[in-house]
Amino acid sequence: MPITQALCNSFKRDLLAMAPHRPEDAYKIALYTSRASLNEATQRYSAVDEVPESGDYVAGGQALKGFTVSLDGATATLDWTMDPLWRQATIAAAGALIYNSSRENRALAVLGFVDEAGRPIVVTSTNGTFAVELPAPRAETALIRIR
Repeated sequence: MPITQALCNSFKRDLLAMAPHRPEDAYKIALYTSRASLNEATQRYSAVDEVPESGDYVAGGQALKGFTVSLDGATATLDWTMDPLWRQATIAAAGALIYNSSRENRALAVLGFVDEAGRPIVVTSTNGTFAVELPAPRAETALIRIR
């Protein structure tokens, strides 16, 4: 099964239980190959089909910094202020997983990389910078939003 962009069911359960975040929680983003099977049923980070270490990319991915929650009208958004990037890396990734590394590596969201027409793609870097641009935390664009 391919990578399917989604808010993970385990995160939705945590939200309804009012238990998803603590101030000291640490969030990470890990990159995955096209062999990965990630979707809304993904519950935790796993190294299975994660891209190999290269440059400053290490297993488990990178810590996300600047965690913020805000409201845009009636839509709540969750965002990080710094987009993740890895330097001097040779990477071929079809998607990513955002997870809470402080809480049993619980999954928050799956990102599936797509082209402008919405078709799945593999994004590559060759001994260069691989960056993931997180969308602006607005009601229409936020990666993680609740209306």
